[in-house]
Amino acid sequence: MPKMQIERSALINAPIDKVFKIVSDFHTWTDWSPWLVAEPEAKVTVREDGKFYSWEGDIVGAGEMTIANKVENTSVDIDLMFLKPWKSKAKVSFQMKEEGEGVRLSWDMDSSLPFFLFWMKKMTEAFFGMDYERGLTMLKDYTEQGEVPHTMTVKGIQDFGGATYIGIKRDVAIKEISSAMEEDYTKLMTYVMENHPDKVSGDAFSIYHKWEMVKGQTSYTACVPVSEIPSDLPSGVITGSVPATKVHVIHGKGPYRFTGNIWSAQMMRQRGKQFKANKGVDPMERYLNSPTNTEENDLETEVLFAVKS
Repeated sequence: MPKMQIERSALINAPIDKVFKIVSDFHTWTDWSPWLVAEPEAKVTVREDGKFYSWEGDIVGAGEMTIANKVENTSVDIDLMFLKPWKSKAKVSFQMKEEGEGVRLSWDMDSSLPFFLFWMKKMTEAFFGMDYERGLTMLKDYTEQGEVPHTMTVKGIQDFGGATYIGIKRDVAIKEISSAMEEDYTKLMTYVMENHPDKVSGDAFSIYHKWEMVKGQTSYTACVPVSEIPSDLPSGVITGSVPATKVHVIHGKGPYRFTGNIWSAQMMRQRGKQFKANKGVDPMERYLNSPTNTEENDLETEVLFAVKS
């Protein structure tokens, strides 16, 4: 069976005994799980002593975890059993050590895929790796602040009226999206607000043309919708349009660092056949307000997947 190994880490600014207490008690996991955000209504059972956890849902599948061993303020070892969509076992561990005034927490998994899924090994490792990164991001906020300052609402299928836009297209490493987009939208908004504010016809959005999870690369266009294409576009700014279509919408409120949760929820719902994707229209990310005049925890973002009528 194809072996898989995933390892990610994060620096958490909290006492090591607090970090240990949280990861070694399954009662806390529902607050920062990177998977339950896609299906919060999934059935979760946690044993009273916090050492056994099971889940079952239409989107997240089914499985169970048992704490096999723990060394106070050092490590937690977990036996993981996936039951649906396929059966598989895994060894999961958390390792922690003090680093500066915080704690370096590593989250590892050793597992394997069924033989008939050998061709999915690299992709599955990439997806699990991103899940672990999202989980550690939420765990960091949960440990440091007492909560994850992000909420999601599945709005379901809606009408997207289409848009004509000016934009900047870029190929970039996934880890560099934040800084790249800040640069692109600063250029776009400065140009349009100084020269053609009356032509802005809606909320800014990004079109994602390609995700190469294994390579860690993506291709996107940062867009500002306009009622009319200006004739004095600066160098590097392109034009385009998105057709009117039905879209499946998930809304998120909170810092942009949690936007990956919305994307993951959409992808998991698509794989769970909650809707039929229209692959002729690339998915979009729409920004309902701006970080220039909005507190981080009040930022609102929607991810839109085109669906077949």
